[in-house]
Amino acid sequence: MSTFLLIGGTGKVGSRLAESLRLQGAEVRIASRTGGDSRFDWRDPETYEAAVAGVTGIFIVGPGSASDWSHLLSELLRAAESAGVERVALLSARGVEFLKDGAVAKAEKALVAGPLDWTILRPSHFSQNFTEAMFVPVDGVIVAPVADGAEPFVDVLDIADVAAHVLASGQYPNQVIEISGPAALNFDEAASILEAEIGRPVVYRNEPADAHVESLRAAGTPEGYITWRMAMLGGIRDGKDAYVSDGVQRILGRPATSFADWAAREAGSLR
Repeated sequence: MSTFLLIGGTGKVGSRLAESLRLQGAEVRIASRTGGDSRFDWRDPETYEAAVAGVTGIFIVGPGSASDWSHLLSELLRAAESAGVERVALLSARGVEFLKDGAVAKAEKALVAGPLDWTILRPSHFSQNFTEAMFVPVDGVIVAPVADGAEPFVDVLDIADVAAHVLASGQYPNQVIEISGPAALNFDEAASILEAEIGRPVVYRNEPADAHVESLRAAGTPEGYITWRMAMLGGIRDGKDAYVSDGVQRILGRPATSFADWAAREAGSLR
């Protein structure tokens, strides 16, 4: 039985990946600073060796996009090689090209330069961001600084299933896999789909970019994360992130989940 360590295993992707791997008969270890299945703390390299012991592969969600953590990733990869780990998958972002010198881009470079077989997963913005993160409607209003830009929102379950197949099969070494939903929607269209599912009005309101930045600063958000977030949202606003990627079809042999189908399944949580 293969064993996989999930760093970031309690997040949106990691928690779903754990279930997908278990359904395939794999053993899953959830890394946690406070213990969990394996104690792991990015800020404490002394935890790395024990966390990776006996592991076939590692799924990595980094400690954030606010500052450079590539040196920590390199140290983790060295520990993993010494422990006999075979492969590693990194959750990146399809818009990494919008901030080429950012923390996520540096992490990708460290992974590629490392000693293990690697796979980089680059998903588009999550459909679940409308129920669990930055695009959740507040009093029926979705606020984002993206004007009329469109995005092929991806179901996190699709990302998890792709990651599970990549890790369990070992068939995609040293590849970048871009993942998106099957069609790009603007935020007015997304709001209309959500409205139909939850049975009350949902509208989208564009926010000026400078106002969005100021609200983030007022909340104490680190400047590095603000730069990253605005680069990603700018990709939507400018139309550069509207393209569709074939990662789900290529890896799983089935179509990616549409935003409408995702909403029919999960948007009820907004009621």
